[in-house]
Amino acid sequence: MMRRLSVLIHLIRDGLDTTTKGSKRYHLWMAFLTLVMLIGMYCYAIQLKQGLSATGMTDRVSWGLYISNFTFLVGVAAAAVMLVMPTYVLKDLDFKQAVLMGEGIAVAALIMCLAFVIADMGGPAVLWHMIPGIGVFNFPNSMLTWDVLVLNGYLFLNISIPFYILFTRYQGKEPKASVYVPGALLSVFWAVGIHLVTAFLYQGLQSRPFWNNALLGPRFLASAFAAGPALIVLVLAAIRSHTPFKISDKTIGKIAMVVTVAAQINLIMLGSELFKEFYAPTQHSESAYYLFFGLGDKAALRPWIWTSISLNVIATATLSFHRLRRNFKVLYAACSVLFFAIWIEKGFGLIVPGFIPGPYGKIAEYTPTAIEIGVTLGIWALGAFIFIILSKTAIKIETGELRFTGKS
Repeated sequence: MMRRLSVLIHLIRDGLDTTTKGSKRYHLWMAFLTLVMLIGMYCYAIQLKQGLSATGMTDRVSWGLYISNFTFLVGVAAAAVMLVMPTYVLKDLDFKQAVLMGEGIAVAALIMCLAFVIADMGGPAVLWHMIPGIGVFNFPNSMLTWDVLVLNGYLFLNISIPFYILFTRYQGKEPKASVYVPGALLSVFWAVGIHLVTAFLYQGLQSRPFWNNALLGPRFLASAFAAGPALIVLVLAAIRSHTPFKISDKTIGKIAMVVTVAAQINLIMLGSELFKEFYAPTQHSESAYYLFFGLGDKAALRPWIWTSISLNVIATATLSFHRLRRNFKVLYAACSVLFFAIWIEKGFGLIVPGFIPGPYGKIAEYTPTAIEIGVTLGIWALGAFIFIILSKTAIKIETGELRFTGKS
């Protein structure tokens, strides 16, 4: 026990030493992320002082930029399963090079999810309401309590499994499959669960017909398994360009195929939803009409959603051609476009229209304020900062550069 504690202390020291050293470009990038985080903290301090009135949200549109990003990032976190399953279940060694990076992205995304929830709740002081035995947890009736459980459970799995693997390799040993594989298999089902439960949060609201759609859960999964792996492709491209960590073309090619298939399924489901809303429209189609065409002179989201659909179609069509997908410059551009398109679609294109029009037909549009944008950018910078710290240490251990020597 004492030896393990000693190794852990050395790992923390070596990790801090690793993350505080690097090239001039590395330090400038980390300084930039720190600056953005400080701006986000300043904006959040203003929000704490003024309350949620500092945001563009109102009693009519009570979820905005924060919950939009939360919903999107749950999908990004869940996408780690697309690397875990082939690696640990199907024994595909090509995915093994990328699985720890995917889990690192999941950890960063989940921390950002929790940060966005705290920002949307108005402040951390109200979180005690969600603590079992102290607050009103309302388990198992509330879907929100299920969301709290699955998100924190998935965060624990994505921290503990990579930590065990890296901690063992740091000591120069080989991790035991019997220790980490059961947790990896559990994370496969848990990843699907976190996104389905998030979808059920919206889908179970009968008074919001835009969300009360049986296809919402599967659509969440399809878009998540397109956007998440697309981000992983971009991250792996950056890692192999700026670090000695070797990631083969075959690994990136296989992940790109996952992105392509998921993006195609997502477009098919989008087509099904559009048919349902517009072929035989009812009074419940008003939210969709507002989103795609506007209602009267209210059409703030129309350019956003058509931009999203256009980019989505272009990126998916590009990825569908093998020759284009195998050209890595084209692949990286298509993944960037697809990621941004799905961010719009699962953000403004999903959350805000659910509130418009209101129960009495009132149309109150939503526009995020500079405070919301500042907090949002700060949280995204936090996620990038966390991932860089985790991945820099992990890469050093994986390449054998960082090992426990027993010396202080």
